Amino acid sequence: MAFLGTAAPRVMACQKPLLPLCRATTRCYSSQSTHTTEKSVPYEKTLKQEDGISGPTKPLPKFADVVVIGGGSLGCQTLYHLCKLGMTNVVLLERDRLTAGTTWHTAGLLWQLRPSDTEVELLAHTRNVISSELEEETGLETGWIQNGGLFIASNKQRLDEYKRLMSLGKAYGIESYVLSPAETKDLYPLMNVKDLYGTLYVPKDGTMDPAGTCTTLSRAATARGATVIENCPVTGIQVKVDDLGIKRLKAVETAHGTIQTPCVVNCAGVWATKLGKMAGVNVPLIAMHHAYVVTERIEGIQNMPNVRDHDASVYLRLQGDALSVGGYEHNPIFWEDVSDRFAFSLFDLDWDVFMQHIDGAVNRVPALEQTGIKSTVCGPESFTADHKPLMGEAPEVRGFFLGCGFNSAGMMLGGGCGKELAHWIIHGRPEKDMYGYDIRRFHHSLTNNNRWIRERSHESYAKNYSVVFPFDEPLASRNMRKDPFHQVLQEQGCVFQERHGWERPGWFNRDGPAPVLDYDYYSAYDVLKNTDYKYSEILGKEYTFDFPPHHDVIRDECLTCRNTVAVFDMSYFGKFYLNGPDAKKAADWLFTADVNKAPGSTVYTCMLNKRGGVESDLTVSRLEPSPAHLPLTPESNGEAYYLAIGGGVAQHNWSHIQAVLQDQGFRCTLIDHTEDMGMISIQGPKSRELLQEVLDSDLSSDAFPFSTHKIVNAAGHKVRAMRLSFVGEMGWELHIPKESCLPVYHAVMAAGAKYGICNAGYRAIDSLSIEKGYRHWHADLRPDDTPLEAGLAFTCKMKTSIPFLGRKALEAQKAEGLRRRIVCFTVDEKVPMFGLETIFRNGVPVGHLRRSEFGFAIDKTIGYGYIRNPDGGVVSPDFVRSGEFTLERMGVTYKATAHLKSPFDPENKRVKGIYG
Repeated sequence: MAFLGTAAPRVMACQKPLLPLCRATTRCYSSQSTHTTEKSVPYEKTLKQEDGISGPTKPLPKFADVVVIGGGSLGCQTLYHLCKLGMTNVVLLERDRLTAGTTWHTAGLLWQLRPSDTEVELLAHTRNVISSELEEETGLETGWIQNGGLFIASNKQRLDEYKRLMSLGKAYGIESYVLSPAETKDLYPLMNVKDLYGTLYVPKDGTMDPAGTCTTLSRAATARGATVIENCPVTGIQVKVDDLGIKRLKAVETAHGTIQTPCVVNCAGVWATKLGKMAGVNVPLIAMHHAYVVTERIEGIQNMPNVRDHDASVYLRLQGDALSVGGYEHNPIFWEDVSDRFAFSLFDLDWDVFMQHIDGAVNRVPALEQTGIKSTVCGPESFTADHKPLMGEAPEVRGFFLGCGFNSAGMMLGGGCGKELAHWIIHGRPEKDMYGYDIRRFHHSLTNNNRWIRERSHESYAKNYSVVFPFDEPLASRNMRKDPFHQVLQEQGCVFQERHGWERPGWFNRDGPAPVLDYDYYSAYDVLKNTDYKYSEILGKEYTFDFPPHHDVIRDECLTCRNTVAVFDMSYFGKFYLNGPDAKKAADWLFTADVNKAPGSTVYTCMLNKRGGVESDLTVSRLEPSPAHLPLTPESNGEAYYLAIGGGVAQHNWSHIQAVLQDQGFRCTLIDHTEDMGMISIQGPKSRELLQEVLDSDLSSDAFPFSTHKIVNAAGHKVRAMRLSFVGEMGWELHIPKESCLPVYHAVMAAGAKYGICNAGYRAIDSLSIEKGYRHWHADLRPDDTPLEAGLAFTCKMKTSIPFLGRKALEAQKAEGLRRRIVCFTVDEKVPMFGLETIFRNGVPVGHLRRSEFGFAIDKTIGYGYIRNPDGGVVSPDFVRSGEFTLERMGVTYKATAHLKSPFDPENKRVKGIYG
């Protein structure tokens, strides 16, 4: 008999269930001196022997509106929700049997609280589908067990993280409690609480059954008209090129026939990359071994909650009168041969890797020391570069959708993501903000880069149970994209952030350079650990929910900008040209603002989706007709526009614009010159005096007013100067050809020395911009927010008759009245907030902060969040003014003042150069 508390057996066979609905596992023991194991029968052979199946379970149709490939959690949930939204001619193809890929070995845990409002909402939908909706619809049980969840904290930082989750949960009505060690012992008598700092208990968390859930989903879908075909591997994807040169999905090939279809959903799990290659689509995920063990019976464990002990890197899932024990290690085993579809049937559990989870489990529940191991479960699981799924339409092929890369959370997120994916397919976009899951969040230069995929996926796996701190940065696969200023800024102490593959300035360290080194895999796999790693040490000091130790440095950067002048490197911004015969029509349709002003104008605007949600905010500059002078001026056959878009969403916006141009048939071209130009922004009261010494143009407000641009000479180099500000000060952006970047930068710094110029980074921008009330895309401005809700109605040409994408939705919303509205809050107490704090109006939760920073000029914490009327009514300005507001941070409430306008420079004088 093998016990968890003894020396680990050398090998235990990892058995795949012989039947999806009857999980058969084998007890395998090894002696201390021999190396024995029972080998499993390959699943393909077992299936054919026991079921007599040698071909597809149903005939293939000639045509389908949608073909879902993969019969695991995501495939079945997507199929079900497509049918719920009214589609009937939909087909699911499974190469084997339902759940036979990676779903069969999932732990099936469902935790309701995550450090993301979108994920909390997705999890809530999954829970609703599994716990009630499916049973009400079909009369079948899914296997849902509501036994609760318990999060273990062994230190203050971990408990602070859990308190943040508890506070966010109040905005969604999720019941949770912070328990003392003694209270935890009362709840879970078998638990060792001597080393606990506290716990978070969520009574309505629970456990799902993969087989029961997927079977019920497929039956519900087929009852609504769907077709589920098992034992039918896909052998090819046909893609056609239309008259406009656009690649579109054409058909799905199998050994048993071809299905013509305009839409495929890749829910193939670890095989998703292989399926993507069939269509010429990059699917950036990697497969790793993932395992857990199931114990023998434990007296007194019945009805106990599931446990996550993140600091010990272990979870304990209730399984009847036993426990499943698993976790995430820093040295996971990569599954190298993805082409072998049944290789996982013969996986061996590596006890040298897995023993850390056993040690953690025995420490937490000492009774496990004398408990036998009934079985081991080990299979492949797919992981991604940022530990988020891959969803949405692939940029390479229209009609090819992704629903894969779920990082062991496919059961938990399946219901919510299946619903959003179905909505995406039918209506062209999801209902919720799914940017964090959208495949377009990754730049195309990264999605086929094997080093980036492997390193980042490893780090995401290894840090899965780490505390989620506000200012964390990855160490893996850095320096993938560097702008021309990178080296000179690094020499001046720049602490870089990684966004979209770019190294962008975060803030400037006073103690000299802190370069980012090659990834050391946290010393796993015999990789030599980086020593004297200053950048990593700086990050470690930032791991706090208090004000970070470099708070004063950020303050100095901000106040220098407010009082004199600062320079910001913003080169990672996307820089696109839109031109061609239909460029004016395209601009009218794409952009909410009227950008067809006089050449030389620059307009801040939004791009919307059909539902009126904001896909991006950006600046659009109308160009004067002139000879081509790349990269500053493109060749143009018609009107031409220059688009500057936040770099973190550049790929997303590129794809959005291309899709709109294609769908509308506009004859124009979108050209990407992001890599060809750098961009610095010189901001502050002294910016005009400084730049007047560098540029050969009159910078007075009469000659160079706000929201205009010109091509000028800067230290002998041609640049495009724009009078704009993202920080609320007078200033100019210089868009500079790559080869001219350093000479122009050095000239600016030399001229600015007498004014006390400083370099400043994005941490300062975050503070300065929120202080001025500027929106930050994908924080307080997302695809599920409209400009009217976000206080950006001024960007919309509603007083004209010009149609634009999303206009009808805005008109309807304006007529009905706003059901939610963004509000600015300030807190007099000097307390750090980072977003996700719950907003209370008169003691009732009405929303949560999307974004929060400290404003150094007003010397207060500032936060922005969308609030709702608890009665479902209109959220009017009077509703805001008449309420008493508090913000809850980690279980503590703070009195807050609500503002309908920014408390800093509400008359907008400073950007116009009016000081004093």
